Order: sequence, then C-alpha cells, then structure tokens
Amino acid sequence: MNAVITILREVRDPRDANARHDCAAMLFTTLIAMLCGAKTCVAIADFCAAHLGDLEEFLDFPHGAPSHDSFSRLFRLLDPRETERAFTAFAKALREGLGLGPVKGVVAVDGKRLRRGYERGRAFLPPLMISVWDAQTRLSVAARASEDGNEVKAVLEALKGLNLKGCVVTADALHCHPAMAEAVRAQGAHFALKLKGNNGPLYALAQQTFAAADADGGAPFAQTEEFAHDRHERRCLSLAPAPKGANLPGLVAFGRMQSWRALHERKPKEFTYYVAFSKRFTPEKALKIVRTHWDVENGLHWRTDMTFDEDENRTRKNYAPNNLAIVRRMAIDILEHHPDNISVGRKMNKAAWSKEYMFSLFTHMR
Repeated sequence: MNAVITILREVRDPRDANARHDCAAMLFTTLIAMLCGAKTCVAIADFCAAHLGDLEEFLDFPHGAPSHDSFSRLFRLLDPRETERAFTAFAKALREGLGLGPVKGVVAVDGKRLRRGYERGRAFLPPLMISVWDAQTRLSVAARASEDGNEVKAVLEALKGLNLKGCVVTADALHCHPAMAEAVRAQGAHFALKLKGNNGPLYALAQQTFAAADADGGAPFAQTEEFAHDRHERRCLSLAPAPKGANLPGLVAFGRMQSWRALHERKPKEFTYYVAFSKRFTPEKALKIVRTHWDVENGLHWRTDMTFDEDENRTRKNYAPNNLAIVRRMAIDILEHHPDNISVGRKMNKAAWSKEYMFSLFTHMR
C-alpha cells in the first residue's frame, strides 16, 4: 500500500497552490473506491465520505471528504502523461511484489475506445486508450491515452522505454507497417502482426507466397478444433518463408490463418487473414501466438466493461475519461492477482463489506 501511495505522490498536481485536498490522497482514494465497486466520481466521493475515518488512518484529509466536484475537477485537469507514468511505475512495482521477472512471451498491443466518453457533439471521436498487455501473466505493462485519436502514433509512443527483449509483440492489421516493425525489433523483440488488405502490396505478396506454396505441395500447418457453448470452431495456420524485398523490416515468414466457425443452427462462416512474422516458429507455436493475442480482449477490455461498465461511463470532460480509465486498469490488475480464489466481482463485494479484506488486496504486493 505504501509503495502505491509513494508512486502516486510523484504525480504532479495541476491545480492551484490553494487546493484544499491532497492530490495523492484523492488518487489513492479513487483506486480503493474502484476496488470496492465505485464507477463514477459521485460514487467515489460517497465512498470517501462513508469511509473517511478508515482512510484517515493512512491518508490526510484535513478539510474532510472531497466532494464529487473536487474529484471530477482533479481528473479533468490532470495531465494523462502523469497518470501514464504512474501506471508504468505501478505495473513494475506490482510485478516485483508478485515475484515476477521481466516480461516474457506474447505482449499484445491493442486500442480501445471509451465509447460513451465523448464530449458533446463529438460522438464520432470517443477517447482512445492504448493497452500493452502481458498475456503470460495477465498483467498490463503500460497504458496510454491518445489525445488526437491516432492509434498508430499512440502505440509507437507507448512502446518507447519498455523492456520487451525476447518477447513477441502482437497487434492487429492497423499496425502492420514499417515503423511498428522497426520499433519492435529495435527493442530486441519479435513481431507477429496481423495482415489485411489495408496494406495492399504486402497483402498481395502474402497471397502470392501461399499460392506458390500450394502449387508446390502445400505449406506446413497446424490445426485446432473446439466445441463449446453451441459453437464449433476450426482453425488452421500455415507458414511459408517470406520472399526478400518486402517492405517490412525484419520480415521472415508469412502465416495464413483459415478459420471456420459454426454457431448453433446458423450458417457456418469462413475467414482468412495473414500474419507477418519476424521469427521462424513452428506452425504449432505460431498458431498459439496468434490466438494468444486475443487475451487482451478477454482479460482486459472485456473485464473493464463487465466490471466497471467502462463502455457506458459518461465521464466526458477534458482528460477525465482517460485518467479514470488508467485507474480502472490499476484496479483490475490488483483484483485479478489477489490470491483469493474467487471471482473479481466477489472480491469487490468483500472489499466493500470488510475493511480488513480491502486492505488485504495490497498485502500480497510486497
């Protein structure tokens, strides 16, 4: 707990010098309130007022509990770059507290729109959050807000300064471009980038590569088949060496993913897309890497929506949507890795009902 408070004290307070409430105390109160189920600034302020005596055991509130307007104003003014730096430091401290080493394996990069967080009259451009997700440990590595909605630019900035040596960075087709490949390889990591028609020349080259491989007897492949929830899915990934001269630095091989999906009593659907690899993997390993990328959707984005109703949150002024989204990701990481073997929802309920359990959410972070 003290480690988290220390990290939050490094966040620069954007308010005037006569602000009545300490910035770090308000940020940590927000985190605890979210761990207990709060989703809005009103709920955070109500939580603080109801638990002020407990919070004052380790936080300073000389002027009483802040109002919801005070919380809202802080998050509206707070520079997202400050909370992003705090989140990166928090992620590092959490890994150390859990006894985890450097990031290894698949690191999934993906963007998520805060669908209801748009300002009035700008529904076409909701705020965008970039997440860098360690699929092996199911922990966030970094989070970044995109001020101008440019996901490509935000991802390249988010990757700067991260230690990704030996990892495999995965991303969707939007990020299959030379700048992304160079950024990943410069950090000593490899890439597995989804490839679609938005990158016309490279996509055509992948098609030609597999057409030649099929004419020559076929490329090596791996296949999986699953039956669950009235759904039958079959996936097949083939691998072929990439020809020289492709406009993607470090490109070594193409993968072709062919998937077939049938839902209960519905017409089956087939999908085909390609993947650009910077390292030669076995077909089995390549298939696993491609599938692992989607853990960022199930392990992070789906959880923020189901747990905190992020897609429905109407906090929309200035920087507030992005700053609160970063605190939600801190809360998700803490809840997910608390050793109690129950669901995240039950952990939040127990934290709201028991002060001892609330404090225990931090005791395993040593």
